[in-house]
Amino acid sequence: MALGRIGLVVHEGREEAVDAARRVRAWCAEHAVPCRDIDVWHDGARRSAREEMADAGDPDLIVTVGGDGTFLRGARLATENDALVLGVDLGRVGFLTEVAPSAVDTTLDAVREGRITVERRMLLTLRASRPLEVPPDVEALTRYGRGPLLPPPRVRTDCASGGDEWGVALHVNALNDVVLEKLSRDRQVSVAVYLAGRLLASYSADALLVATSTGSTAYSFAAGGPVVSPRSDALVFTPVAPHMAFNRSVVAAPDEPVALRLLERSGQAAVSIDGQLRGVLDPGDWIGVYAAPRRLRAIRLGPTDFYGRLRERMNLTDAPAAVADGVAAPLWPLTTPPPPDLAHLALPPIPTTPARPPS
Repeated sequence: MALGRIGLVVHEGREEAVDAARRVRAWCAEHAVPCRDIDVWHDGARRSAREEMADAGDPDLIVTVGGDGTFLRGARLATENDALVLGVDLGRVGFLTEVAPSAVDTTLDAVREGRITVERRMLLTLRASRPLEVPPDVEALTRYGRGPLLPPPRVRTDCASGGDEWGVALHVNALNDVVLEKLSRDRQVSVAVYLAGRLLASYSADALLVATSTGSTAYSFAAGGPVVSPRSDALVFTPVAPHMAFNRSVVAAPDEPVALRLLERSGQAAVSIDGQLRGVLDPGDWIGVYAAPRRLRAIRLGPTDFYGRLRERMNLTDAPAAVADGVAAPLWPLTTPPPPDLAHLALPPIPTTPARPPS
């Protein structure tokens, strides 16, 4: 594919990320591809995704160098212009990044020559009873993130409000999750939760979150939620430390939105999108979380071994009783075509582990 311009998002706090970014810039210089650092925090402030992309010349590929947090920053930018995103992997427990730092040059060669696949991941979008706002002193109270606060998402002017029942459409996309959580340590949030327009239950909890399948291995997993294949389209609702017997997650279809309304006696609640504080709600306010009309386009070099990575990143071990006889679990490679009665299954191709160049 023709590469017109690359935007580079780097975890500047890690020496190996700075070194890998230097290799990206060198490759771009060698192949006459314009490259611009993006999402750089100037004077203690951050800009909207639209401003960042415009300032970088609207790159058609975003390369992130870091862990999943850096990838989420790049995804926020990429979805603004439907750009591709490629993650260079320097994380420890994440699932989003793809390429080892030592393979940066060969990977960019593969992108330029079209030897890639593009994986489309579901995103979330929001409507709210009013535009989100962040009180001036809330950043000092909550200390969200390691860098300057992102501005609240603006209202989508291209989308009619639809009246009070539909609220206002916010210009925002989330790859992992949307979280509603308490602001005060001594005051939980009380929230009515609606799925597909019907009341599920009213919760008193530390937080409530709606995740994508991609985000099911992030905060939702830490809160006891299920692991969902990233190839699935789903909204995963998970309560965090609820004061009630029903503390299970609910996995909804992509056309079954999840609405969260703060009840009259609730404390204030912070709204975070992919880990970034973006607004504060008062009792009576609500947000609706929906499957977004657009998707993230992530570059993959081959089939993703999600379950192999799950075993590796979560340090899964086998039950002692299951391996008491000392025989290792046999492989089930599925290298032959499925039999006729299973030919209808869309089994993913077998991932291969390419040899990594020496670092």
